[in-house]
Amino acid sequence: MYRRISFLLICAAFLWKADPCAGQDYNPIPVAVPSLQIAPDARGGGMGDIGAATMPDVYSQHWNAAKYAFVKSPKGFAFSYTPWLNKLVDDIHLLYASGYRKFGNEDLNALSASLRYFSLGQVSLFNENTDYIMGVFPNEFAFDIAYSRRLTETFSGAITLRYIRADYSAGSDDITPGNAFAADIAGYNETYLYMGRSEALLGLGFSISNIGTKISYDGNNTSMFLPTNLRLGASLAYPLSDKNTLSISFDVNKLLVPTPQLPKEEETSEEAQKRIDDYYNISSIAGIFKSFGDAPGGFKEEMQEVMWSLGAEYTYNNQFSLRAGYYNENQYKSNRRYFAVGTGFRIQAFQLDAAYLISTAQSNPLDQTLRLSLGFDMDGIRNLFR
Repeated sequence: MYRRISFLLICAAFLWKADPCAGQDYNPIPVAVPSLQIAPDARGGGMGDIGAATMPDVYSQHWNAAKYAFVKSPKGFAFSYTPWLNKLVDDIHLLYASGYRKFGNEDLNALSASLRYFSLGQVSLFNENTDYIMGVFPNEFAFDIAYSRRLTETFSGAITLRYIRADYSAGSDDITPGNAFAADIAGYNETYLYMGRSEALLGLGFSISNIGTKISYDGNNTSMFLPTNLRLGASLAYPLSDKNTLSISFDVNKLLVPTPQLPKEEETSEEAQKRIDDYYNISSIAGIFKSFGDAPGGFKEEMQEVMWSLGAEYTYNNQFSLRAGYYNENQYKSNRRYFAVGTGFRIQAFQLDAAYLISTAQSNPLDQTLRLSLGFDMDGIRNLFR
């Protein structure tokens, strides 16, 4: 029986790896479960995918779980929806839920969790006569739980444990569901400093995410790297007046995954296969250390692997927000470059955020996409019914 995975399945998972310049120097880093790299919430998405050091909120699990130790509300949860390739299909999307609860003396500790589900839509299977057999639904799934604690008056740390599952089998006996385990390590520091007569809040944060096993889709014959990522960020919130605040934030990212070696001139098929096998036989931990100095183009290419984003957020009376940002990735890597704008509205126990992405590079699956997030303050909800 002949089984076929539709073109949309390939696009949905890997379209942002498409070659924009068709040159030999184009050398993106392949990773498994690429949906783990998608910003799930509209607040961070509206600032150009920023969140390592922005003011703590219910969405902090994806960016930096250590921020929960400084969040003001003792508990909350949120939901987010992000469509994917919405110009082509309407059934590919990312669903995300996160929540947290602070506890202990002076609320120095917090437990948090998140659930991520990326649906690749319906894929139709056909037999050798192109007769329709059935529809299947490939997907990527991740569940994690984190513990964060304020270690000093200004600094907190967090550890996150994650289970990951990706099922692209689509009825094929040659493709099996992949399973992996990973962990995040994060830290966050916030201090107040005087700028003129105003007291500004400076946030600094880091996160190393998806440190863990590799994942296999063919019964452990071969395995791929998870998108292990180093994120560093800084944010400055400056009060313009009693009710008006302006925040400027900056994040840099680097995948801690080995860079593939480019084909050599007059390379034989045996040499090419050995080069590929050697790459995928690198362990995940060894790959983290190799990722800092293995690019075939040397230091120049290593710097091309650094992604950065710059964003701003204006907030009025802690109720209404306007956001904008820009995300940049080198054209010789995955070529994700886009502007983002967003807004947020908070009233009592509810927070609604929206973000819109405008791509400046070709073939971005999120171009002209509106993503939505809805957050809840549990204490605020309880007070509504008193």
